Amino acid sequence: KKEGVEIRTYNVIYEAIDDVKAAMKGLLAPKVVQADLGKAEVRQTFGIPKIGTIAGCMVTDGKINRGARARLVRDGVVVWDGPIGSLRRFKEDTKEVQAGMECGIGLQGFNDVKEGDVIECYEEQQVEATHQPRHHGYGHQEGDPTGDFDIDDSS
Repeated sequence: KKEGVEIRTYNVIYEAIDDVKAAMKGLLAPKVVQADLGKAEVRQTFGIPKIGTIAGCMVTDGKINRGARARLVRDGVVVWDGPIGSLRRFKEDTKEVQAGMECGIGLQGFNDVKEGDVIECYEEQQVEATHQPRHHGYGHQEGDPTGDFDIDDSS
């Protein structure tokens, strides 16, 4: 207690384990995962003075969102990854375009877009990291719901 160490007492070992897991959860940084939103195929490109290249696209799957991130895929290889700079439909700015619709997509800071490229739209989401205990190879046995101990009850 003098050293500032917290002392806790438990009647059941599982309460102690749950407490340690909860404490560890707070120490783990959240994981960032990519959630795919949609894909668009580049059908034509347009060079716009002072703006750059706009990709005339058909949304083939899901939806494309302005403000989301995108990957430009050419021949199965990711050529560029970054934010969508602009999204237009019939010369009007729009927030999203659904599958089956055409749109113009501007990729922020990237102009080397070619017909046949695929633009994959995604969002990055933070997911709470969880501790995954290592498996010791013993498996779950009767009387051991965690699988952490090798119980020999052959006596």
